[in-house]
Amino acid sequence: MNLETNRIEYKEKLTEDLEKEAVAFLNSKGGDIYIGVRNDGSILGVSNPDEIQLKIKDRLKDNIRPSIMGMFDIFTQVKDGKTIIVINLASGAEIPYYIKQKGRSESGCFIRVGSASQPMTEEMINKLMSKRHPMSLENIPARMQDLTFEQLKIYYAEKGKQLNEHFAENLKLLTANAKYNQMAYMFADKNRISIRLAQWTGKDRTLKSF
Repeated sequence: MNLETNRIEYKEKLTEDLEKEAVAFLNSKGGDIYIGVRNDGSILGVSNPDEIQLKIKDRLKDNIRPSIMGMFDIFTQVKDGKTIIVINLASGAEIPYYIKQKGRSESGCFIRVGSASQPMTEEMINKLMSKRHPMSLENIPARMQDLTFEQLKIYYAEKGKQLNEHFAENLKLLTANAKYNQMAYMFADKNRISIRLAQWTGKDRTLKSF
């Protein structure tokens, strides 16, 4: 068989990093994981394919989020008289996919780079999330556009900082078409948003409104 590539992964047996490899393919262009094949492409085979296929199905279904049901197929092939297992994974539509136990983090999200699975950086994860959820507060225009920010400027001044004329852009208070967004509305002098914070000191609980 051919050597490993960005679309092909070989494993001599079912290992603990199956989910990692699967997530990397889902977050990339998809690919195939072969169980029972050495790294050099030589055939080793598996002795209990039915049992292994069931374990693979359960692990992919239970340990990866968002759900990837319908996005993978598991089947067997006979090569050189030996049975191997092939896991075919499609490129995911809800990236970034991640290992459930690790969460949507650098230790839970992976991407295929060459013939290896590499952790995704926090910046990459955030960028993918922003594309996946375009209706974020940053992208929704504020209901009012005649906003003022005198209180915000006073707050920054007390911290020894001054807001310049580009503060709205720098603080990501504008939509892509340069309108104030919902984040801007939250920080404006006048709005109808109430932010409530809970503060606990020992066993006493005090609810403060701002």
